[in-house]
Amino acid sequence: MLAPPPPNYLALLRKARLLALLVPGGLLGGALFSQYVGGLHPCEMCYWQRWPHAAAMVMAIWALLSPAATGRARMLVLGAALAIALSGAIGVFHAGVEAGLWEGVTSCTATAASSLDDILNTPLIRCDQVPWSFLGISMAGWNAILSLGGATMIGWLALRRAT
Repeated sequence: MLAPPPPNYLALLRKARLLALLVPGGLLGGALFSQYVGGLHPCEMCYWQRWPHAAAMVMAIWALLSPAATGRARMLVLGAALAIALSGAIGVFHAGVEAGLWEGVTSCTATAASSLDDILNTPLIRCDQVPWSFLGISMAGWNAILSLGGATMIGWLALRRAT
């Protein structure tokens, strides 16, 4: 019979589970706030960065509903960290497109509309232009920094063995 994990390990995994929910929740919430309150319309690559955060939140909620001592909780937390890192990697690519380091893989035009009025009233959002920045870093850059940093911290907490 396997011995239960040490209490310190469970405390670390509980922190990792909470961070796995808070990091993508905060970043996705910030993106939605900037869109619906701040009026910053997202481009196609901005949407690409949101999907992994949503997946990470689902995995984190599932991990929070699982007992911390189970391997399932740990695997879900690591899956959430991987999804957060994927969003960060997309953010790195997007920031590179914005900085002109490489070309994007899409034309980043507005989504399809149902009528001519919708087409004419839909803003054209380009992926290679920065609509907002803070400290010289675009939203895609901040997503990359915070996602990759958060994923690293979550993974470190989830994989760290208590001594």
